[in-house]
Amino acid sequence: MATPIPTVFFGHGNPMNALQINEYTQGWQRLGQELPIPKAILSISAHWYVPGTSVTVLDSPRTIHDFGGFPRELYAVQYPAPGAPWLARRVQEMLAPVPVTLDKSWGLDHGTWSVLRHLYPQANIPVIQLSIDETQPPSYHFDIGRRLASLREEGVLILGSGNLVHNLHTYAWGRHAQAPYDWALRFEQRARALMLAHEFQPLVDYETLGPDAILSAPTPDHYLPLLYVLGAWRERDTVAFPTEGMDGGSISMLTVSIR
Repeated sequence: MATPIPTVFFGHGNPMNALQINEYTQGWQRLGQELPIPKAILSISAHWYVPGTSVTVLDSPRTIHDFGGFPRELYAVQYPAPGAPWLARRVQEMLAPVPVTLDKSWGLDHGTWSVLRHLYPQANIPVIQLSIDETQPPSYHFDIGRRLASLREEGVLILGSGNLVHNLHTYAWGRHAQAPYDWALRFEQRARALMLAHEFQPLVDYETLGPDAILSAPTPDHYLPLLYVLGAWRERDTVAFPTEGMDGGSISMLTVSIR
């Protein structure tokens, strides 16, 4: 059996990270240099959160600028990675009997390309996206990750992109730095301890972890990509955190690497 390629969850944070050189993006760049070169990338982004499970089946996926109010230069960014229709069909087969739509209308949203611009700046590795079915409970998303885990032996990088803590209602939008909120730090520390112990079920049932969890993930969209990556964990894998930090007091920039 081939050695499984790592699987990684990225806290992508502000879309401006696509352009900026900071401690987070430098960490992504280092990780891209350390990881084995994948045959293809399967990305699960918080920003394709829709009813139903779909996978992009495009030869040349478009770069989607799915945000507003940012500088013009951000809208000029393109990430012209090729698609991988063969991988999309493979995912569809692996997830049967779950109905998976082969989608030609989406592309690569900023949850994917803002990270990949630093991870693989040459944009020469095929990329597809898998949607997050907003109608399904967390256990469904964890199970999808488990069912797709064998792609790691086939050289496919399963990449989740969201944020472990993502509360925009409490985010410091002004120019002054905001110290991390106590509840955000407590939830991140608890989640890290559970991941290091390979105790994933409490993280699947995260809404039972108390008020800190509810404040940290008031909506599930940015949290759920983590569950796909945890689902792809294999026996003897180790968990590491290549980047960490809290942006604006309430956005965790934690990266979770499983290898």
